[in-house]
Amino acid sequence: MDSFLSSTVFYFCYNSCSFSSTTCSKGLHTSLKMLFWFFLVILMLTKLYDFNLGSVTESSLWRSTDYGTTYEKLNEKVGVKTILSYLYVSPNNKRKIMLLTDPEVENSLLISTDEGATYQKYRLNFYILSLLFHPEQEDWILAYSHDQKLYSSVEFGRRWQLVHERVNMDFHSALYVTCKLQNCTEANKGKPFPGYIDPNSLVVQGEYVFVQVSTGGRPIYYVSSRRDLFTPMKLPKYTLPKDLHVISTDENRVVAAVQEWNQNDTYNLYVSEAGGVYYTLALENVMSSMGPEGNVMIDLYEVAGIKGMFLANKKMEEQVKTYITYNKGRDWRLLQAPSSDLQGNSIHCILPYCSLHLHLHVSANPYTSGNIASKDSAPGIIVASGSVGAELTTSNVSMFITSDAGNTWRQIFDEEYSVLYLDQGGALVAIRHTPLPIRHLWLSFDEGRVWNKYSFTSSPLFVDGVLGEPGEETLIMTIFGHVSHRSEWQLVKIDFRSIFNRRCTEVDYQTWHLHNQGEPCLMGVKRIYRKLKPIARCVMGKTYSVSVMSEPCDCTESDFECDYGYERRTDGRCTPAFWFQPSSMSRSCTTGHTFLNSTGYRKVVSDNCTAGVVDLYTARRLPCPSQAPKGLHLVTSEGKLTALLSHNVTFLVFLETSITVDFGDGNAITYSNVSSIEDGIKHIYKNVGIYRVSATAENNLGSETAVLFLHVTCQLEYIHLSAPFVAVKNKEVNLTAVLWPSQVGTVTYIWWFGNNSEPVITLEGSVAFTFPREGINIVTVQVAAGNTILQDRKTIAVHEYFRSHLLAFSSNLDDHNPDVSEWRLDVSRVIKNSMVQATGVSPEQLLVTVLPGLPTAAEFFLLPDKELLELVLAALNQNQVQFTLRPGVQITVYAAHLSAAPLVDTSENHSSSAMLMLLSVVVVGLAVFLIYKFKSSQCTSQSRSVSSPAAGP
Repeated sequence: MDSFLSSTVFYFCYNSCSFSSTTCSKGLHTSLKMLFWFFLVILMLTKLYDFNLGSVTESSLWRSTDYGTTYEKLNEKVGVKTILSYLYVSPNNKRKIMLLTDPEVENSLLISTDEGATYQKYRLNFYILSLLFHPEQEDWILAYSHDQKLYSSVEFGRRWQLVHERVNMDFHSALYVTCKLQNCTEANKGKPFPGYIDPNSLVVQGEYVFVQVSTGGRPIYYVSSRRDLFTPMKLPKYTLPKDLHVISTDENRVVAAVQEWNQNDTYNLYVSEAGGVYYTLALENVMSSMGPEGNVMIDLYEVAGIKGMFLANKKMEEQVKTYITYNKGRDWRLLQAPSSDLQGNSIHCILPYCSLHLHLHVSANPYTSGNIASKDSAPGIIVASGSVGAELTTSNVSMFITSDAGNTWRQIFDEEYSVLYLDQGGALVAIRHTPLPIRHLWLSFDEGRVWNKYSFTSSPLFVDGVLGEPGEETLIMTIFGHVSHRSEWQLVKIDFRSIFNRRCTEVDYQTWHLHNQGEPCLMGVKRIYRKLKPIARCVMGKTYSVSVMSEPCDCTESDFECDYGYERRTDGRCTPAFWFQPSSMSRSCTTGHTFLNSTGYRKVVSDNCTAGVVDLYTARRLPCPSQAPKGLHLVTSEGKLTALLSHNVTFLVFLETSITVDFGDGNAITYSNVSSIEDGIKHIYKNVGIYRVSATAENNLGSETAVLFLHVTCQLEYIHLSAPFVAVKNKEVNLTAVLWPSQVGTVTYIWWFGNNSEPVITLEGSVAFTFPREGINIVTVQVAAGNTILQDRKTIAVHEYFRSHLLAFSSNLDDHNPDVSEWRLDVSRVIKNSMVQATGVSPEQLLVTVLPGLPTAAEFFLLPDKELLELVLAALNQNQVQFTLRPGVQITVYAAHLSAAPLVDTSENHSSSAMLMLLSVVVVGLAVFLIYKFKSSQCTSQSRSVSSPAAGP
């Protein structure tokens, strides 16, 4: 027999409605979504929308101080004729309320500091389009106006200061500017991030700030930790993201969902170290979908109350399965299905062929329940809708619950229900998901084992939402909806306190040990929680707190994840990815300093294990090896290769040793104290021209020189130099510069060959060149389009003669080929190493290049001993040349079938032979001329008879 809960019904509709009650209900529907709880106070803003006029004609502010039993209308306190548009609450002080009026009628805001009891009105001289409250400072607010101006207030809206004008929300690019909110003027504005960031890419979350910049059509993501300098986020080299979403920044670790170049409806999960810079793969192919407002929804759920615990839906061979992790993505497993159904029948579900799968979408509406719920105050209890079988389905959906953090699950309903937590999880309320009117709900006092049916209203109600105090600490809730589609809104206050007869005491609680299938050490500790006994039927109240006892565990291999550049193989070991060279870490540091020599592992962030194998897996700090300077970089502070005449140019030099900078205009300077150039080296050029700027670093072991060619003048996204990998000495080869986008107007191409200081300039994107000497030659091409200069360079091996042959690969390589030059270089290196191991050929006699395009093809070159060709071909034909591209992806290299005409015909006596290079381009109408000095008529007016000096060495 049903029990009837104590409830109070309150009706909302306007007596002055001159149109049907259905229209009145629709007019109020949006308003009812603007309801807020403040301890005992509920504030609600309702608006009357006239569909004939197309505007809001009336508004009312309601306030309840008894959890919704009664409401007071506050229109006289805010102004009888005032039309209110929005209601805001300070996120740091719930007593502070702000109301915005309709600017078409009256441009004002109303402020309350006593939970909405009284208000003060302040006139505004600008129209507020949107507000942003500071996450910590309760009185700090940013406001964006209709006329594209940004204002700030440090007095909760009582006074405003103009921060910046022409702030366009529909911008194509944006600057990142910092300043003190109390004194934000042009003089103290900082620009810590050079250049522009992509629109809508700024994300501020916890201790991190994220921005995105697109270069050459490819997004680059930057992170700042603790408001420090921005650093590019180091994803694995060939991730090549199309989209990135920051999922979590808890406990100084970033969890990011990345949609890679070859994904459409899935994302890969990556986790960082504490700085948020270096990322490793946590889980592949997590499902995604589009939300109702066009936002991307990732099927990943962070369980409340237990740090490090996530649920994710992964797509595997067109099936979606649910996985769980207890250590922030280091290890994942499937969910064990319940042993029996609601009727007590056994469920025969054997892992991994059958498991429990859950829907992981959280509702965007705070007044309706999503598919899954958990609470900080009720650790270990998770309620979700889902299905049992080989994959997740949308049919035959049932409700499931776990009270031991996902180790065991029970079915509680065979239909979808909204489940809410009351009394900090001491009681659960279930309301059926249905388009039909209802008057019943179900309560459980034993973590969902037994459910009791109650009536909450005498007349069935179409339920639109449920309201409760933040934290779910009380036993009072409000259900709002309507009796029919043509009726007024109803708010039903339900008081569950009458069901309980006492407060909980210590004897009502028990301890619960968190574990993962019997393993008690999770995130390096054993955790013991205090929770209510399932048989207890008492009120915990606001004084209850989840007390956690923890005991550290000895470190094991499971407390460590793969370090950046390493991948977990099928045997569980972390080994270097094919593109990563561990020795590069030591080569990048300078003599006299130290570096971290990675073991291939890093401790999971916030893992608190001690002793054990910590010394075995922890990176060791070692002194940098003594070596000649290497890794010298010379760039301008703006990252450009152009500068304005008579303006300061700041050069940045990266290498800590004695450095000499030659500016190319007859001026040079030497620095022995590195700290003196931390802010860059400033130089002003007096003449227009192209300058060869060089920085030379040297010590007693050697020297290194970095060069850039700076164009001093009074734009192009991307450039790629297409060049052969190998050329024959004294034989002409063709070089081509490919631009993106291809049409950018008038373009000048500047070509630099080897160590020549005199460039070749062309008006076409191709040039023919003959290399007179054997060896390694560097070709650099610069493209000038307007004020923009971009460059690319290639290394070409020149030899007297060689033999070559095309290579082919197993078809699975194409699935992982992003067709970018960096990937081809890395794969070429891996293929070469595999061929050397399989044949014993000296590395100096073998060159390999992967060709652009799909299907993936490559070419290898043998020099100078042509007899080795048969040996290499034999190894290829016997499938002895293989390499691992990534865990579980093994690639076999074959000798491609040759056509009748040989690809390359060279030998000691074939001096007149010609090499057919696949990357060559026929040059038509090529205009080539040498440049040593030139004048710019466009800039002569800026200085007296300016001519460029030599672009000298």
